[in-house]
Amino acid sequence: MSLDLVQMVLVTIVAAATPLLIAATGELVAERAGVLNLGVEGMMIIGASVAFAAAYPSDSTLLGSLAGCLAGMALAALFSLLTIGLAANQVASGLATTALGVGLSGLVGAGFVGLKREGAPPLHIPGLSDLPLVGKLVFGEDLFVYAAVALVIAVSFFLNRTRAGLTLRAVGDNHGSAHALGIPVRRIRLMAVLFGGACAGLAGSYLSLAYPGFWSPGMTAGRGWIALALVVFASWRPWRAVAGALLFGGATILQLQAQALGISIPAQFMSSIPYLATIVALVLLSIGRARGAAAPAALGLPFVPDR
Repeated sequence: MSLDLVQMVLVTIVAAATPLLIAATGELVAERAGVLNLGVEGMMIIGASVAFAAAYPSDSTLLGSLAGCLAGMALAALFSLLTIGLAANQVASGLATTALGVGLSGLVGAGFVGLKREGAPPLHIPGLSDLPLVGKLVFGEDLFVYAAVALVIAVSFFLNRTRAGLTLRAVGDNHGSAHALGIPVRRIRLMAVLFGGACAGLAGSYLSLAYPGFWSPGMTAGRGWIALALVVFASWRPWRAVAGALLFGGATILQLQAQALGISIPAQFMSSIPYLATIVALVLLSIGRARGAAAPAALGLPFVPDR
């Protein structure tokens, strides 16, 4: 296998991992605040449709990305109203949010099915982008990939090195004690969920604007659910999410490479590989849970302040 082919496969794996990493990082922040948001899939798909609907007529990837983030935040605001404002069940509200997002995405994107636009251009640094093996992988990605890396660094620093991050983690571990200390639990959870919604919308924007660069109904194909599993796989730690996203992205690309090489394995089985990898990862995590992979103690629990 030539170096160019290896580089092409690695670049493709990074592209497949990018939306998973962006969505999982946003959901990780929400879960660290104690909110289980099962609406990530819906926020991704509405972000994808709105992003393409905004980018196609304007021919602006930036405008489309911003529109996708705002669409994800809007759906996250509705989810927050139910779960934080009205203390509704987070699981049921998340599933309803996903169903709503899927339905709205079909409505918004109905007039854009089959259309295609030029995707986000890759970075090109003369001399560096042409290096063998690592050139395009490190210096030739599009801005979404670098934004995902910057997002992980920023979230990791925020959660582990700032007072605000410590406060958010305290809310996720014991919202009652946090409230007794005067911490605005609902406000912090609202901001965390809105951030997660924006990240999910950005992840969806990447799908329709850069990978593969068009809109089609159901194009998220369960990536939102994989992102949820990825948060658990990463033990609620941002840097572990990077490894998990590359693992699941590699599983996604494996099915395409196997078909390209003519390996006689049923296509249906190959399509299930990313989800099988998710199940295996969760089982292995459960086996090793004693090694410090505990979830935030208040995750999924509604908070109702004393009156």
